[in-house]
Amino acid sequence: MRIVYDELYGDHLRGIPHPESPGRVEAVADFLRRNGRFENVITPRDATAEEIERVHAPGYVDLVRAEAASMADFAGYLSTGDTVIDVRSFDVARRAAGGAVVAMETAMHQGGSAFAIVRPPGHHADARRGMGFCIFNNAAIAARAAQAQFGVRSLIVDFDYHHGNGTQAVSGDGLSYVSTHAFPAYPGTGGRDENYALPERDAIVNVPLPPHDFGTEAFVALWERLLVATAARVRPDLLIVSAGFDYVTGDPAGDLGVGVEAASHLGALIDRVAREYCGGRVAYVLEGGYDLEALACSVAAIIEAHDAPQTGEPSSAEDSAIPAPQRELLETIETLD
Repeated sequence: MRIVYDELYGDHLRGIPHPESPGRVEAVADFLRRNGRFENVITPRDATAEEIERVHAPGYVDLVRAEAASMADFAGYLSTGDTVIDVRSFDVARRAAGGAVVAMETAMHQGGSAFAIVRPPGHHADARRGMGFCIFNNAAIAARAAQAQFGVRSLIVDFDYHHGNGTQAVSGDGLSYVSTHAFPAYPGTGGRDENYALPERDAIVNVPLPPHDFGTEAFVALWERLLVATAARVRPDLLIVSAGFDYVTGDPAGDLGVGVEAASHLGALIDRVAREYCGGRVAYVLEGGYDLEALACSVAAIIEAHDAPQTGEPSSAEDSAIPAPQRELLETIETLD
């Protein structure tokens, strides 16, 4: 698996006490270096205005630029909501979006996988608003760039603890979205009734989970059914993964009671589905994950799963491990019309 990374990602909110800290990406990079997994690193570029504005309104982009420039020696909230920015935030966010695009381009050109280890994350940002810790919607920008450059349809796979309300809001027209997330945790969207069949095989698919103690086997078994069913409907040309690891037990901003080992199963599943529908093309884009050790181990496990020889066999997690409410919702999703 190729890795997309830039030390610039550490400049957003450096020295500012905040959960979404530079240490997140730096811990992942350091862990991968120590374990010999940081050899195929690609330096990203800034996303262009055209790439960003396929997802975000030009006025919003101008607002972020101006408000970041006004911060000088302090940090403050972006005026559209609860996103903290400083003077470097616009430049770093533009490079984060560009990193996601480069990961997508790498996957498309090489017919394999790439992981963009970026920050700030993106899946809460919609066309006109930053939200949560997000400024630009990196995954959606990559998906629209893939559509523009290669004419492909993308499925964004989001297993972050929090619902990607921004990604859902900009989906459709060749972009589909599937998510599990704690509910009614922040941002309070992605309920059971937010499952939609869209034109041309597109879909928005949400499986809300209880906020804590869902469990590893249930999580893995649910995704085995959910991703297979969604991909069968959408038949994507490319998978883009909003890879948030705050579902892990003990995460200070999440915690679904899921073990770190779940990442290995998710990586193997995503690789298998990508090989079946997308010629192996999958681009990961880092979202949440605030326990630094768990975050680093999870990213490494994803990389190892893609680099390992694949058996093509699903996880041994039992379907019966999925709690009844989620199993019933899966049955509805599998017949989504």
